[in-house]
Amino acid sequence: MAAVTLKDVAERAGVSIKTVSNVVRDAPRVSPATRERVMRAVHELGYRPNPSARRLRTGRSGLIALAVPELTTPYFADLAHHVRTEATALGLTVLIEETLGDPAEELRLATGVGASLLDGVILSPLHVTPAELAPVADEFPLVLLGERSFESEHVVADHVLIDNVAAAREATAHLAGLGRTRIAAVGVDQKASATSRQRLEGFQQALHAAGLPFDPRLAPRVKEFDRRNGLLAMRSLLELPPAARPDAVFCFSDMLAVGARRAVHEAGLGMPGDIALAGVDGSQEALYGTPSLTTVVPDLTGIASLAVKCLAARIRSDSPLPFEVHVAPHWLQARESTLGGSVPPAP
Repeated sequence: MAAVTLKDVAERAGVSIKTVSNVVRDAPRVSPATRERVMRAVHELGYRPNPSARRLRTGRSGLIALAVPELTTPYFADLAHHVRTEATALGLTVLIEETLGDPAEELRLATGVGASLLDGVILSPLHVTPAELAPVADEFPLVLLGERSFESEHVVADHVLIDNVAAAREATAHLAGLGRTRIAAVGVDQKASATSRQRLEGFQQALHAAGLPFDPRLAPRVKEFDRRNGLLAMRSLLELPPAARPDAVFCFSDMLAVGARRAVHEAGLGMPGDIALAGVDGSQEALYGTPSLTTVVPDLTGIASLAVKCLAARIRSDSPLPFEVHVAPHWLQARESTLGGSVPPAP
């Protein structure tokens, strides 16, 4: 069966081949009605752009990459879904890559090495430094996700993030507002990552505002932001003398909170009666486990939309664009682990 061409789509939609090309490339100055008619014809005929021909014609392939530390982490799996959705709406195809936090792999993917057809990369780095990324972003379309590791540094690339200090401060303030006075922090990692540092800062700010002291014994170190480390950290907290044990815990990720929830259950304790628990990420595991977890929910749709649109603009621009930092919204979703009772899942 012959491949569907731009001419076929144009005839079906009753427009010129140039108009179809503009719609497929998401070019401006196409009316919404015309765009809808062309896209309907595209879907009806099953038209698929030819990347090789597109590359020759425009110098672009329409292929971008999303590189994240771990695809097994629900946060990054959800993020990948939203990035793909946003990219598809702009006529882009997404290649998903996993770096495992290896700085050499992060830098390799940031430069598009190994995938010569890539038009640009969205990268969530853990360890590669701004100094290493600066020359890359000057030559290749790049958007960064997550924390800025060195807040005093100038902006070296477009960056999309949430305010981690504010997120941690709000979650901890919620726990203090419930009358909890011995609040622990699970997520001080051994690698001193930007995420850990910023969430610890917000945690300490909330303690100070509530007139509560910071007790280092209530901030056990973890190796990773995963379920097992949350379990082990909570077990260590429950082994403290009774007078020193926490009555609330803020976990720096939902996966840490899921592990901590298991440890509380093992100890025969109740939530929030004995221990109130909160996390960050807005994951499905936080919502549907028992008890449901209070969590800070980042706007993943907003993060993905900002990242994809920033990258698309940089790819399509014929002149250098200034680098910008975009802060996406977040909100606190209070549930059973701090409120008690039966809190129905959000729709």
